Amino acid sequence: MRLKNKIAIITGGSQGIGEAVCYAYAQEGATVIVVNKNNP
Repeated sequence: MRLKNKIAIITGGSQGIGEAVCYAYAQEGATVIVVNKNNP
């Protein structure tokens, strides 16, 4: 729980490395805000 009581804003977090980072931060206790933009 190294990131307990921390907030992480992850850009590009819907797939790939960004998604993996989101899961890892959440497992370490962070509140994770995921931001992603897909262009049509």
